Amino acid sequence: MITVTGIGLRYGDKKLFNDVNLKFTPGNCYGVIGANGAGKSTFLKILSGEVEANEGNVAITPGERLAVLKQNHFEFDECTVLNTVIMGHKRLFEIMEEKDALYAKPDFTEEDGIKAAELEGEFAELDGWDAEMNAEKLLMGLGIGKDLHYMLMKDLKGGEKVTVLLAQALFGNPDILLLDEPTNHLDFKAIAWLEEFLITYEKTVIVVSHDRHFLNKVCTHMVDIDFGKAQLFVGNYDFWYESSQLALKLMKDQNKKSEEKIKELQNFIARFSSNASKAKQATSRKKLLDKITVEDIKPSSRKYPFVGFTPEREAGKDILQVEGISKTINGVKVLNNISFTLTKGDKVIVLGKDEIARTTLFKILMGEMEPDEGSYRWGVTTTSDYLPKDNADYFKEELSLVDWLRQFSEEKSESFIRGFLGKMLFSGEEPLKLSTVLSGGEKVRCMFSKLMLSGANVLLLDEPTNHLDLESIQAVNNGLVAFTGTMLFTSHDHKFVESIANRVIELTPKGAYDRVTTFDEYLENKDIQKSVEAMYK
Repeated sequence: MITVTGIGLRYGDKKLFNDVNLKFTPGNCYGVIGANGAGKSTFLKILSGEVEANEGNVAITPGERLAVLKQNHFEFDECTVLNTVIMGHKRLFEIMEEKDALYAKPDFTEEDGIKAAELEGEFAELDGWDAEMNAEKLLMGLGIGKDLHYMLMKDLKGGEKVTVLLAQALFGNPDILLLDEPTNHLDFKAIAWLEEFLITYEKTVIVVSHDRHFLNKVCTHMVDIDFGKAQLFVGNYDFWYESSQLALKLMKDQNKKSEEKIKELQNFIARFSSNASKAKQATSRKKLLDKITVEDIKPSSRKYPFVGFTPEREAGKDILQVEGISKTINGVKVLNNISFTLTKGDKVIVLGKDEIARTTLFKILMGEMEPDEGSYRWGVTTTSDYLPKDNADYFKEELSLVDWLRQFSEEKSESFIRGFLGKMLFSGEEPLKLSTVLSGGEKVRCMFSKLMLSGANVLLLDEPTNHLDLESIQAVNNGLVAFTGTMLFTSHDHKFVESIANRVIELTPKGAYDRVTTFDEYLENKDIQKSVEAMYK
């Protein structure tokens, strides 16, 4: 158990936390949410002891072991992958090193023998004999194959390093597990494995994530950090979001009587509770939801941007024809004979193990890159716009946000431009900020303002939720579900994909695997997955 009492933290004049009091207990998974800059990662650092609060204290039950997902990706560069994972249990790894040093002594004494026996006893108690096997299981589950287990960390790719550090945090069943964005760089299969791992985990888990599907699957509680406070709510992310929105709506509805509002809230709680699945974590959540009272449901003060796309004209049936596109970059063939036809109303998630392949296809279709072979043809009634994964080129010139967005608008008046920026939560003096000093999330919100102004009937979006907070992701998600045009997009956000896509195209070394289906059906259908895997061999 970990207890937070009276925590306060200031950076200069800025008060990040004030009088935070929380208790985290075993058998529960707590999702920490809040707007960008609210202090989610800092809160985890306070819990781990990496950051010292100005006020209050953090207490951990004596004898319990705490593990943290490390953020320094170079710390273990000279270690093998397998040893890096085992280092997650500090005491166990120390014993392994002490034993090896003793047995390597040329003048092994009786005293050394006694010490070695003590170490062997402790080693067995800590499940040391199965350490390598357990580390291998974690790595394999997260998609790190055996061919990498004895390589040095410095020889891995960036995403592989992050995955190994996640395995390190999970190793040895720590009593308290702190995970900051654990799904970053994981593919959908590895995320599903991690979800199942955490669902059955009986200790205390505290996680920061922007992945709503992940939060819904694993969390029994949400910790909402807002305006320096941290409030604890029972339920997963969807329960927190929908209950807070319902409470806000009922609060504003002056015509409804108190009894009607209470009845609506009670029906909402009952509906969510009855929908809980049979998974262990969900069963635990259902028991907690059954105990919730109407007073526990409160409106959130969180602000959501407005994202809405209105095509200037309706596209005809002929949208896009792609025939035999191939492209080699730096000697590596990233696209091979890609062919497909895009039809009106298609909302296509583009998958593939190679991120460069997906981005390259989008750049070719937007005329930013030429294919080595093949061709493509847009329909005459189509107008397209593009959100690139790397938007740096759009923000090189030093302009106010008003002048930056004015470049992309037929209507040039400041009041009109400010209105669009206001939809994306740039209010007050913020539209006068310089485009060159924006954060990653602010840049993406600007890019969405540009997209909304374009009136395009076809959108190409390469990782559109990158850098966004949960509120902005929710708004973009809602806007794209309502979009009446046609889309090609990439994303690592399961809920985002599942709620938008009606078709899947996966880019493989043997061409495009194309299927009209829901995303969950695509992932869960064994025949589909067998066919896709065959195209990678």
